[in-house]
Amino acid sequence: MDIEAIRSEALTCTKCRLAETRTQVVWADGSLDSEVCIIGEAPGFNEDKQGVPFVGAAGQLLDTLLAEIDLDRTQAAIVNVIKCRPPGNRDPQTDEIEACRPYLSAQLNYMRPEVIITLGNFATKFILDSPVGITRARGQVYARKGASIVPTFHPAAALRGGRFGGISTIDAMREDFRLVRNVLDERRAAAEARAATSTESIAADGAEQLDFFG
Repeated sequence: MDIEAIRSEALTCTKCRLAETRTQVVWADGSLDSEVCIIGEAPGFNEDKQGVPFVGAAGQLLDTLLAEIDLDRTQAAIVNVIKCRPPGNRDPQTDEIEACRPYLSAQLNYMRPEVIITLGNFATKFILDSPVGITRARGQVYARKGASIVPTFHPAAALRGGRFGGISTIDAMREDFRLVRNVLDERRAAAEARAATSTESIAADGAEQLDFFG
């Protein structure tokens, strides 16, 4: 897959109305060659100006949560369901999500991530292909196309305060990120065990990940 060609196409995309109001397309941050993909909803004001996802206060919180599980932006890819900012930071509309779907699908197909962290309702519903809300989905691990999916709240929601299940939203996110750490450690241990016994099983495992969210 020529991901750079797809990126170039995305940066000049005019498939939906958001092309008329954006400052720039926000493609990704971090590394698309990593095993962890973090998916948010859409760029906000700062992201639209800088061309980088999750900057400002929400980005700082995300960086803190990653550091607490010994990760940083160089060890993950950070993307959004849609690549252009909706006016006034309104919710993405269905046709906008569908117009942008090929770009996120291309990023995921290129990456074949081990773990996907979905931030908030839109990313979680997109990846799980389910109407389940984030308050019900979080705290669990889902299997999709060879990847482990860990839903959690959006950092912007956590910054607004509130509580969930008797704890703060930020502390709930900390629990979810610790779950990510556990999943990564378990998957690495399993991969090492497979490598020690058979290279054939590794090839078979990789074949199961074809057609990722296409």
